[in-house]
Amino acid sequence: MRSLTVRAVPRAALWLGLLAALACNPESRKTEAAQDTVQRFFEALPGGDCAVLGTLLIGKAADTCRATVDEMNAHSFSLVEVLDAKVDGRDPNAVVVRARVARDGQVHEQPLLLRVEHHSDGWKLRL
Repeated sequence: MRSLTVRAVPRAALWLGLLAALACNPESRKTEAAQDTVQRFFEALPGGDCAVLGTLLIGKAADTCRATVDEMNAHSFSLVEVLDAKVDGRDPNAVVVRARVARDGQVHEQPLLLRVEHHSDGWKLRL
């Protein structure tokens, strides 16, 4: 009888651990997708191709995409590193990404807060 009790405890702990991992998984998938969107945007930024960049931005028509991209490239915006990402407590479909960026060759000490939102056609950056 004792061996059944001893074996039941590790099995229960295993199930609890598995359930905890599954509960955390959706949030980590969101933060990873948001970070990936930020990285892809900054990788594509120097090319200035709004056909690519526009798909990563919220509500940017071709002309506003061009103006935004031209302005950012005129100041040599670049991603130095993604510091972290957290799901927005007010909106479960939005993630706030903290990133260190460089502008005009200078790395900014204060991180830039970037909002990335989930839409039916994927994760998009709001600038």
